[in-house]
Amino acid sequence: MGKPVILISNDDGIDAPGIAALEHAFRTEMTWEVIVIASDRQRSAIGHAMNMLNPVRLVRSEDSRYAIDGTPADCVKVGYHHFCPEVALVVSGINNGPNMSVDTFYSGTVAAAREGAINGIPGLAVSMNNWTGGGDYVAAAHIAVLYARWVLDNGLHKGTFLNINVPDCPVGDMKGARVTRLGKRVYNERVEVRKNPYGQTYFWLGCGNLDYESDPGSDLDAVAEGYISVTALGLDCQDRRSSEENNQVWESMGLQSLPDGVL
Repeated sequence: MGKPVILISNDDGIDAPGIAALEHAFRTEMTWEVIVIASDRQRSAIGHAMNMLNPVRLVRSEDSRYAIDGTPADCVKVGYHHFCPEVALVVSGINNGPNMSVDTFYSGTVAAAREGAINGIPGLAVSMNNWTGGGDYVAAAHIAVLYARWVLDNGLHKGTFLNINVPDCPVGDMKGARVTRLGKRVYNERVEVRKNPYGQTYFWLGCGNLDYESDPGSDLDAVAEGYISVTALGLDCQDRRSSEENNQVWESMGLQSLPDGVL
C-alpha cells in the first residue's frame, strides 16, 4: 500500500508564501505523497466559483506541482479527477488573512477544502490572522501537519472539513487550540464609484476595518484571545431551527400540500 496522497491548494496563487510554507512542511514529513495544484494568480474572495463555460488551462508544470488558470474549486476538481484520484486529504492555504464567520462563504481557501468534502475527501482550510503577509507561516504549516496527521488517523464524518485559523503571534505566545463555531463578523463595506479615462462608470468593492460581535465559543473570539480556532464545517447549510418552526406554522395553515388544481 502506497503513501497517502495530500493535495495542497490555496486562493492566493501558486507563488504565495503561505502555500510555499505548507508545501515545505508536508514534503519534509516524508510520510505522504504531496501534489500541489493552485491557481496561477490571486483568487481571494472568489468563493466556490467554478469554470463551466471556459476551459481551464495548465499554465505551469513542475514535479508534482501545477499552476492552472482556474479557481481554487477548479484546482481541486482537476486534481481529483485527473492528476490523483486517490487523494486522501485536501489541505488549502495558508491564507494571507483570516477566514472566520461569514468569511467562509467568500473564501476560495475554504472552497478548496469544501470541494474536497463534496467529493468525499476530508480536508483542512488553514488561514493566518494577518493581512500584510508577515505572519509566521512556518508555525502555521506545522500546525496544519499536526491536524492533517490527526484527520488521517481518526477520520472525519463524510462531507466534513476543518477550518483552522491561526493567531498572528509567535508560537510561544499561542495559548492552545479551541474547538469553535462560526462567529458574528461585521463588515464595514464600501462601494466606490469611479470613471475610467473613457467616461465609463466602474465600481470598486472593498471593506474597511473588519469588526466582530463578541460571542464566547466562536472562532473570532478564540483567535482574538490568542488561541488557534478549529471549526468543523459541513455541506449542510440548512437552518434546522427555522425549518422546524416554519413546518409547524405551515402545518397549522394547511400549507404543506398544494391546493387542488395547482399542478
